Amino acid sequence: MTLSVRNVAVAAALGAALCTALTGCGGGSGTSGSGSAPGGQTRMGTPGASAPPVSPASPQAAGSAPAASSPGAAAPPAKAPTLAPGPNGLTPVFERAKQQTDKTVALTFDADMTSDQGQRAADGEHFDNPQLIATLRKLQVPSTIFMTGRWAEEYPDQAKSIGTDPNFEIANHSYSHHAFTSPCYGLPALDAAAARADVDRAFAAFRTAGAVNTVPYFRFPGGCYDDQALRAVSTAKVTAVQWDVVSGDAFAKDPDAVAEQVLAGVKPGSVVVMHCTRSAAPVTEEAIRKIVPELRKRGFRFVKVSELIGK
Repeated sequence: MTLSVRNVAVAAALGAALCTALTGCGGGSGTSGSGSAPGGQTRMGTPGASAPPVSPASPQAAGSAPAASSPGAAAPPAKAPTLAPGPNGLTPVFERAKQQTDKTVALTFDADMTSDQGQRAADGEHFDNPQLIATLRKLQVPSTIFMTGRWAEEYPDQAKSIGTDPNFEIANHSYSHHAFTSPCYGLPALDAAAARADVDRAFAAFRTAGAVNTVPYFRFPGGCYDDQALRAVSTAKVTAVQWDVVSGDAFAKDPDAVAEQVLAGVKPGSVVVMHCTRSAAPVTEEAIRKIVPELRKRGFRFVKVSELIGK
């Protein structure tokens, strides 16, 4: 490994400062405590992968990997477990499995795209990462993809391929990737009614794309939420999913540093946040090829978020 965990954390902090000064930034590459913040204070993650303008990635084959060919691949999954509502009916928040002796870990990937980034995609920027999905399939790593509705609209074939493969489950990362509370890394904020509609619109986009393996989990853009945000989405009957391990893959250039940070942070029951966005998280796939065999060597088993919540 070429970069220490401490140095990665410092780099992430510097990235957060830069991201805050830019518009259109946000995502899910940080951590926040479970439940609502004391006194209604906003909880925020670190900046994510859909954010500042970047140079378009070099054109390459972007076709989706084929859907699983097993006979039951497109069948609706069993009902995914959810947590009971929090105090006063607030949306519950899951961060890490309560059963922390079983050496299981959930790798989660945010497929970020904001509602106003269509022109950047048209100009050649790649918000998808089909090679990452192919590698997860090849390594047989069950994973949860937190997808924005706008991403599903931009890449409907890939959304369907992921969402009909029993290796994956698709969770909701909003439609627009706008903030559900403010401040949140410069993201434009939605009011309560718009926030609730944004969640519904994302699920509708998944259905339109033909995704079947969807679960009632939601990840706040930027990882930012407060009591008002939890109240706004409470009628959606979702469980908000945060994380306890920050991969640092957003805007990273060194896959070894990303792998080192994940390997140093994973504990039994951990949820790791990473990204499925080529242009803004270009080394994630390479890091996965280092992370997966090492964690298996340490005795860890990879599971979807639904299995952790169900424990």
